[in-house]
Parts: sequence; structure tokens; C-alpha cells
Amino acid sequence: MSTAITHIKTERQLVPALRFPGNMGVWQEMMIGNFANVKSGYTFSREYQGLKNEKWLYLKVADIGIKSNIKYLKTAINTISEETLRNIKAKPYRKGCTIFPRVGMALLNNNKRLLYEDSLVDDNVLALDIFDIEKCDDEFIFYWFLTKHLSDFCNNGQIPVISASRVKAFHVPVPEKIEQQKIASFLSAVDEKTQLLTKKKALLEQYKKGVMQQLFSGQLRFKDENRNPYPDWVDRKLGEVLKEFVEKTTKSNQHPILSSTKKDVYLQSEYFTRDIASKDNTGYKVLKRNQLVFSPQNLWLGNININVKYDIGIVSPSYKVFDFKNDLAKVLYFKDFLLSNRMMYEYAQASEQGASVVRRNLDMPSFKAIKIQLPSIEEQQKIATYLARIDTKIESVNNQITQTQTFKKGLLQQMFV
Repeated sequence: MSTAITHIKTERQLVPALRFPGNMGVWQEMMIGNFANVKSGYTFSREYQGLKNEKWLYLKVADIGIKSNIKYLKTAINTISEETLRNIKAKPYRKGCTIFPRVGMALLNNNKRLLYEDSLVDDNVLALDIFDIEKCDDEFIFYWFLTKHLSDFCNNGQIPVISASRVKAFHVPVPEKIEQQKIASFLSAVDEKTQLLTKKKALLEQYKKGVMQQLFSGQLRFKDENRNPYPDWVDRKLGEVLKEFVEKTTKSNQHPILSSTKKDVYLQSEYFTRDIASKDNTGYKVLKRNQLVFSPQNLWLGNININVKYDIGIVSPSYKVFDFKNDLAKVLYFKDFLLSNRMMYEYAQASEQGASVVRRNLDMPSFKAIKIQLPSIEEQQKIATYLARIDTKIESVNNQITQTQTFKKGLLQQMFV
């Protein structure tokens, strides 16, 4: 197939804001259909699915997962044989194809995301396979897609579906091949940095979980300033260190609306894209700094937090709010202790199946009767300080990840036309 290059109109100058030294040529527009095939994969019947140790790997749309609101590619383990490949007359896509599900706004590149070479995709996945590799670089085209809204490639139906014909009709501004490769290589290095930081964060979080298990079980103990052991831990019931706090608003929007989630307490306006609370939130519960808050229906899933970020706010009337008895409990110690594996088990035991699979009704007497071993206030402080230092390291790495992602976003805006 011959490659047709469509030059832009003379009144437009296709020159990006940020370029590498020595690259001064004006970019040209190429219609995707003139340098790449765009088509969906193949239908694999049940007899071909789930087979192991065969020759050809294939990617199903189900292999695309969601983590922290970011779509990513799981390690695909689906395989078919050479004979099956011939029977369905399928041709594997080469390593480097940009791939994305036909339904859903995810974009992936198997040169960067998959560990294998040539592979197949199912009929719910589109693959963009460049045939004019002399003029277009795989990774450059992948990064160009990241500058677009994938809704631009969808049909106008009730459910957005990416249309292969629309993708093929798009024009991509491209420089010379060598400049494409420089851009792709630079952005790939930024991605690699993000991946390394993400791995570092995961290792720190894993380390913290291991340390928490040892600290809260008493396997790992601290000593005082004179190198003497702290007193033996005391048996208590959870209800002995907590005192329920009930204060309700007398007018709507009396304080900022807060949401308690599995991760932390957030301003509702920052966490959700729309208002979840009722327009009139009179009668909502007041939540102050250093108070415990949790959802009785979702406690067994880990929806329990101590508000250490906001001086005052309001939460749904369905939440429970508690003060800590200062003579027994150190707030920052309980911040992590209440999320330990052992406590999660106790919450599940104190909760009964509700009307929904994801909701369980907490039995408050059982919750308050949960038995804990409590260190002295001094040892609680030592434990809390040690875990807080790990949190500081995790937060530092997380900030680096955010900065790197912001840097990449700026590069995408400036390095492409």
C-alpha cells in the first residue's frame, strides 16, 4: 500500500513549543489509515480459552484492570496453539502495536506494557499496527494518542465505542523519524522513572505492613531512654479507650462536608466529582480533629479513620464518631493500629451480613467488646513515631511520582502539535 502524506494548510505552522536541538523542520500531517492498519482481534471460543503452555499468547479485554483510577495491563496468561491459530485464520499482531479496548477510555502499548513479543487480541480490543515503519515510530504514535481524548475516536451511540474507521481517518502531525524516536525515548525514560518510583513506594508500603504486624503483636518492642523495657502490655476492651461523640449541625453547610473512605478522610469536594451529600445537610454529624470516624456498614472493608487533617467538618449521620480517652490512648498509635490485619479480622467478626453483599451491619456491643493489648502511652508514642517516619518516606516518594506525572503531562502538551 502506498503511503500518502497530507500536508497541512499553509496558514498553519505545525511546530511544537518544545524541541530537541537541531530539529527545525515543520511537521507534516499523515492520515492514520495511510500508515497503519486499525482493526479488532478475533473471537476465541471457550474451547480455546484458558489453555496453558501453548505457543501464542492473546490479550482479552478482561486483562485490562483498574488501579487507583488508572487503567493498566495485567500479565496475560491466555494462550492458544499453532493449530488453533491456523483454524481461526488469525495473525498475531507484532510487538509494538498500540492497543486499546473498543469500549472504555484506556490506551496501552504492548511494546511498553507486555513482556511477550507478537501476540493476539480478542474482538473487544483494537490494535493499531503500523506498516510504514520507515516514516512512523510505534512509541511516538502511542504518546501522540495520550495527547488526545479517546472520546474523539468514538461513535455517537448511547454507549461510546471506539470506531476503527474514525481512528484511521485522523491526521497525526509527525516530524522526521529521528525526531520521533528522540521524543519517544525521552518520554519513555520519564515513564521508567515513574515505574521505579512506584515500585519503591510499593516496597515501602510492604515494609510498613510487615513492621506493623511485628509491632502490634508485641514481637518487636522498644525500650526507654535508659535502655530498659517498657511495662507489660495491658488487656483492654476497645470500648474502654473510646467514648462516642454525637454533635449534629443545626443548619445546612455549617461546616465543610467530609467523606471517610478506605484510604483516609477527604473533603467531599476534592474526592468526588459530584456532590454526594444531601442538598440540605442539617443534622449531619460533626467531626473534629483527632476523632475516630467509621461507617458501621463498611467497617469490615476498612472504612475507619482518624481525622488528623481537618479542624472540623461534617459527615453523614450514618457514621459513628468517637473521642479517645487520653489517659489510655495515643491518637497516632491508633491511626495505624485500627487498620492492622488483626483488627480487620475483628471488625468482620463483629459484623453481620446485611441486605447487600458489600454491606455488613456492625454490632456495636461486639465492636466495643473487641479485646486489645495496650502498650503504655510512652511505648505507643515510640511506635507511632517510627511508623510516621515510614509514612514520611512514602509521602515523599508519592510526591515525586506526582511531580513526574505532572512533568510528563507538560511534555505531552509542549512536544506534540
